[in-house]
Amino acid sequence: MKKQYPTFDIFHLVTNKISNDMFNADRFRGYLINNPTIQNIHKHSFYHLVYFTSGKGRHVIDFKSYPIEPGCIYFMSPGQVHNWEFESDVDGYVVNFSATFFDKLFLSSSAVDQFPFFNVFSNEQMMKIKDDMRSEVVKIFEALLDELNNNTYQTPMMIAAELLRLFVIASRELGPDIPVLSRTSYNSILLKQFFDLIQDNFKDMRLPKDYAALLYITSNHLNFLCKDQLNMSAGEIIRSRVLLEAKRMLVNYELSIANIAMELNFFDTSYFIKFFKKYTQLTPEAFRKQYYSKP
Repeated sequence: MKKQYPTFDIFHLVTNKISNDMFNADRFRGYLINNPTIQNIHKHSFYHLVYFTSGKGRHVIDFKSYPIEPGCIYFMSPGQVHNWEFESDVDGYVVNFSATFFDKLFLSSSAVDQFPFFNVFSNEQMMKIKDDMRSEVVKIFEALLDELNNNTYQTPMMIAAELLRLFVIASRELGPDIPVLSRTSYNSILLKQFFDLIQDNFKDMRLPKDYAALLYITSNHLNFLCKDQLNMSAGEIIRSRVLLEAKRMLVNYELSIANIAMELNFFDTSYFIKFFKKYTQLTPEAFRKQYYSKP
């Protein structure tokens, strides 16, 4: 049994790529053959998306399980942990791009923030493309592969255009009830700032009022914003980030429960165990054993 899951950087992968390693894409079957370890639990330092045209199985993203079926597309952000379990031969397309890919083109990486499937607090990281749109999605992935083969000065800009087109199509597939966040609206800017603050401070700050103070708004305003956009309270969002980090650390067998409690700033191990069990219905050790119960 491995004691620690790896973190893959984009240059670790064997695939077609732009020479600066900001972007790569491939057909999934070949990608899987060239990178066999990606089936095991691991973390990425880049954006990752996969579209399946055939096969079945299960995809676990940050400990949430999703089915693998033809027409399914998955979106992942940097830092997320995932693994694959395939029940049959699979194929499709895979795309990886760095967190600064759009910045290098003077488009700003915040271009992806407006799409709900790149929000780790949302439940929209997997969707099934409708039958009548699948040929269009395949055309986009084929266009990306063609651009990689061309590899001209204009290739990165063409790739960015195709990616944004894919993101818009995918967001429309979610339906009108799933909002696409505007980068310029006041509330969307606040929400993005709240997420950034959580990412930087969740180990030390657990109260919504402390985040609200940093945003120069009231706790009630922050809660309304979170409920309106994500149907979660501010406290639930903060807590979900703490729990997610705990789970990510628990699948690293080099860390003891006491080490994890200390790293997450719980005043003692027993309190951390009670906290974890309250919101997951499992003790940390039971979660760890359950996750690694399969050979």
